Amino acid sequence: MRTGTTLRAAAVGAAMITLAACSGGGEDGSGTAPADAALTVVTGVYPLEWLATEVGGDRAAVVQLTEPGVEPHDLELTGRQVGQVSEADIALSVSGLQPAVDEAVEQEAADAALDVADIVELRPADPEEAAHEDEEGEDHAHEDEHAHEEEAEDEHAHEEESGGDGHDHGEFDPHFWLDVDLMSQTATALAERMAEIDPDGAAAYEENAEAVTAELTAIGQEYEDGLASCAHDEVVVGHTAFTYLTDAYGLEQIGVSGVDPDTEPSPSQIAAISDTVEERGITTVFTEPLMPDATADTIAAESGAQVEVLDPLEGVTEDSPGDDYPSIMRGNLAALTTALECS
Repeated sequence: MRTGTTLRAAAVGAAMITLAACSGGGEDGSGTAPADAALTVVTGVYPLEWLATEVGGDRAAVVQLTEPGVEPHDLELTGRQVGQVSEADIALSVSGLQPAVDEAVEQEAADAALDVADIVELRPADPEEAAHEDEEGEDHAHEDEHAHEEEAEDEHAHEEESGGDGHDHGEFDPHFWLDVDLMSQTATALAERMAEIDPDGAAAYEENAEAVTAELTAIGQEYEDGLASCAHDEVVVGHTAFTYLTDAYGLEQIGVSGVDPDTEPSPSQIAAISDTVEERGITTVFTEPLMPDATADTIAAESGAQVEVLDPLEGVTEDSPGDDYPSIMRGNLAALTTALECS
């Protein structure tokens, strides 16, 4: 990861490059850049690019920092991309997902930052650990209530001095976009920020956000209807990127590894999941477009299940069950209703 000094040097070196010139595909970023755009938005993950494009319409130039087919968690920025972040009117991100983007925004675009973690309530990356911490907090609440109050006052004072918000978003699951209600909230907040920057386009941004919300509401209703009556509720996945989706519709996510897709499952983890799949009569093990199929293939071979694709929407590839956010969400629904034997 680059240091803050390196980031600043890279941004200075890219200062003469305009966002319009940088918005083509390839290693330097991709997206749309109308010549007469009223504002520019830079994003690092596909769902946010889609949202910014829909809400911004023809008034916004949207730059995507992650190339198609690249795992967004692993993104490293070039100097030119750091320059794009530095020059953006809005740096739309979800902190904790892409450390390179987080660092670039913090160092070069703090005033332009729009962090989804400040808009919606993100889920903890490890729900069991969070629940354990909550239980411990309740057990000791009466013993150290006064001490906590003093700590809170000290922490609040420190935050005011440092300008921080007191949250470590790295502890949270960033895959909020699989919850259409949270996407709607983000669309509204993005339209409001765009209107602040470009007041002449306020009505257009509001109208676009309303259209996005209507589309998301329709998708949510399709999920409600499609998953209302199913023979199974277990969703076996490579890494637990689907918590927002499974929790929203009463499904059980069974993950081979955690939220981080780079975490390699151990043989014992694979064996345990294989046993669970076989014992419960689960017919499908899901893999992802941007992840190797080896683990899912091993579980399927040992349990007799089949392998299908469930897309966490971190990017669009030729293996995605659609070519944009709405069609991929609907493709995921079709895969789920088949795997779970829904009627």
